[in-house]
Amino acid sequence: MSDIVKMSVEARPGVGKGAARAARRAGMVPGVIYGDKKDPVTIQLKGNELLKTLNKGGFYQTIFDMEVSGESHRVIPKDIQKNKLNGLPIHVDFMRLTKGAKIVLEIPVEFLNEETCPGLKAGGTLNVVRHAVELSVDPGSIPETIVIDLAAFDLGATINISDAALPEGASPTITDRDFTIATIIEPRGASEDDAAEGEEAPETEVTGQKDDAAGGGEES
Repeated sequence: MSDIVKMSVEARPGVGKGAARAARRAGMVPGVIYGDKKDPVTIQLKGNELLKTLNKGGFYQTIFDMEVSGESHRVIPKDIQKNKLNGLPIHVDFMRLTKGAKIVLEIPVEFLNEETCPGLKAGGTLNVVRHAVELSVDPGSIPETIVIDLAAFDLGATINISDAALPEGASPTITDRDFTIATIIEPRGASEDDAAEGEEAPETEVTGQKDDAAGGGEES
């Protein structure tokens, strides 16, 4: 499960493009906290600290505690805007977590025991249909990944969401079917080879008609 992380932020003086540009020139990344039926709060974060946090991974599954002007906010990231040229963050949005309410997040899928999977050991290929799955989760029980154990899957297997180990309080937002996460594809050409081995060579019928013709035809 994701830990709650304290993040140092400051109240951002002013709003609009001018204030945002000033924050960036000072090495800060402007942002906003919104949601929970409260007024938005404009903030700014140290750019180097935000980059370190992003590089750790799992940013969108992490709950942050932020204190702004003496007020505490428990939030989760919702969007990051990045510079198109260098890829650095230029703005970040955080959503307040409402007590008792569930949130919807995309959680990446993690596959375990690929080296012992019978289907993969037999030459099959893991075909990933969904690299992430949208879940409705309790804010205090956000999984870092959705774990799929491949140890029991053979060639031709279909791996569905029901095969995943989901934490208590988490459920997929797709509820009308047991949707596919991945399949284990048989080696290319295996089906054709099996079919070819099952076919018998056609028998050749010998009639003797060719020998009669070679003997010069009927006797006089």
